[in-house]
Amino acid sequence: MSSNSYLDMELLRFTTAGSVDDGKSTLIGRLLFDSKSIFEDQLEAVAKTSDRKGLDHVELALLTDGLRDEREQGITIDVAYRYFATPKRKFIIADTPGHIQYTRNMVTGASTANLALILVDVRNGVIEQTCRHSFIASLLQIPHIVVCINKMDLVDYSEEAYNKVVDEFKEFSAKLDVKDVRFVPISALHGDNVVNESEHTPWYKGGTLLNTLETIHIGSDHNHIDCRFPVQTVIRPHSDEYHDYRGYAGRIAGGIYKKGDEVTVLPSGFQTKIKSIDTLDGEIEEAFAPMSVTMTLEDDIDVSRGDMIVRTNNQPEVAQDVEFMMCWLNNNPPRDRAKYIVRHTSNEARAMIKEVNYKMDINTLHRIEDDKTLKMNDIARVKIRTTNPLFFDSYRRNRMTGSLILIDEATNETVAAGMIID
Repeated sequence: MSSNSYLDMELLRFTTAGSVDDGKSTLIGRLLFDSKSIFEDQLEAVAKTSDRKGLDHVELALLTDGLRDEREQGITIDVAYRYFATPKRKFIIADTPGHIQYTRNMVTGASTANLALILVDVRNGVIEQTCRHSFIASLLQIPHIVVCINKMDLVDYSEEAYNKVVDEFKEFSAKLDVKDVRFVPISALHGDNVVNESEHTPWYKGGTLLNTLETIHIGSDHNHIDCRFPVQTVIRPHSDEYHDYRGYAGRIAGGIYKKGDEVTVLPSGFQTKIKSIDTLDGEIEEAFAPMSVTMTLEDDIDVSRGDMIVRTNNQPEVAQDVEFMMCWLNNNPPRDRAKYIVRHTSNEARAMIKEVNYKMDINTLHRIEDDKTLKMNDIARVKIRTTNPLFFDSYRRNRMTGSLILIDEATNETVAAGMIID
């Protein structure tokens, strides 16, 4: 494979979630092992450790469990990102711990994912953790969910046991906003239907987990309708060759931009046309989300970091009072009348939490109206007031322009992450 075609391969980001003993580490280990994505020396080290523990098989969970030791030493590892590739696609796995106190890590790891992989032990079925992980996946509008029904070997690969869990999950997820859910019966320990098809499940007609990950269509996960270009930096080279060059660089958050398009710059409202779209490889005629480009404009108008270049006839909402679903990430509750820094696309402002409308019970999906105190991992609908207007869409329309984070001014810690809702 030439290095260029390798770079052009599509990247799928997926997040994994399961409760503590559902076999998540073994599953990731199995994916890496059977897709030949492990280096010889890693495998040798794992084989030696398995041998030392007196196991008669290579303990694949050890490939991912190096992190657990560090966690036990008090070094907190929030989200572990792993990278692997097959000839069809590149993958980034955001592996998040399964315990209840790690809801915030799942929110972090899942915020950019195309797909959530939810692990369920076939013997336990849909439990509280499954509901929580599924709710967060739907809240974060992850477009695809693959439910891996694991430990099929412990129920003799029973189709009936598998269908029971599928029905349970479907009943719960009917209340959620999830577009694409698929189910795979697997045994991570023995490798059934992970990378290789299992002869133990002749009744299952779907693809293996890896086949699903390689072929699931993610091209339409980006919003190509609403043009949104948050400016990250202004490029003004001080050289004779580019004496008059003034470019605006950033990552397109939505839509398709073409040379000559009429655009409006927010917040000023000035209208102009796109003069050129430049990349490292030279000028291009059109660009779309999520490409990083530099645009130049026909008119010399004042544009700076945090401004947004949009289509004149399709603009985001502009407001200083913003309501969103928020996951509180900090050990301490919000302080009364505290000022926070709000980061939204490339824009930064200061903000105050005006009110907490309600909290969510993420196991029953009920609203809690009478208790509005926020503790770590709580998810609530809140209203903030910002010092400068934000230019946003609802998170359902655009995950980039619909998400924001709050940072504590005093400690510089990220205290909340949220999704702007309709």
